[in-house]
Amino acid sequence: MFTTTQLDNGILNNYAVEPEVYFASYPSPEQQKGYALQAAIATLFVAGLMLVTLAVS
Repeated sequence: MFTTTQLDNGILNNYAVEPEVYFASYPSPEQQKGYALQAAIATLFVAGLMLVTLAVS
């Protein structure tokens, strides 16, 4: 997970292994629908929390 090098004076340096870089692919229509559904559920959840907060206070 780490690459360790040692200098001449004995100091150790740890370097993280860098992951391979790749381009992201655009989400498919099914994934887009899933994201829209998650957004709608999250919006309803937050709106419900706000309503409960207003009702309690």
